[in-house]
Amino acid sequence: QVRMVESGGGLVQAGGSLRLSCVASGNILIFNDIDWYRQAPGRQREFVALITKSGSTNYADSVKGRFTISRDNAKNTVFLQMNSLKPEDTAVYYCKGTTPYVAYWGQGTQVTVSS
Repeated sequence: QVRMVESGGGLVQAGGSLRLSCVASGNILIFNDIDWYRQAPGRQREFVALITKSGSTNYADSVKGRFTISRDNAKNTVFLQMNSLKPEDTAVYYCKGTTPYVAYWGQGTQVTVSS
C-alpha cells in the first residue's frame, strides 16, 4: 500500500504564494503520472495539474501561468508552486499517484486565500 501525504497548505493573502508538497511512501517512479486536484466547499473535485514519469506537464486553464508542478524523484516528492493566488483558489488540494491498475490519493491540505 502506497501512502501519499500532502503538506504546505495554509492561509495566504490574494497575490501571495504557497508551495505544496506530496510525498509518496514508495518510489514515485511506479506512477505513470502524479496529479494535483482540488475541491472547494460545495463543488466537485477538479483537476489542477499533472506531471508524467517523463516530466511532461499539463495544467487546468484556470491555473496556467500561475502554478508550476515539478518532481524530485530522489525524494519521492512532487511539488505544486502556486503564485498569484486568488480567492477562488481556496480549496482542499489533493495529490494522486496513478499506476496502470490503481490510483492512490492523499488526505489533502487546505489552502485558503483571503481577499
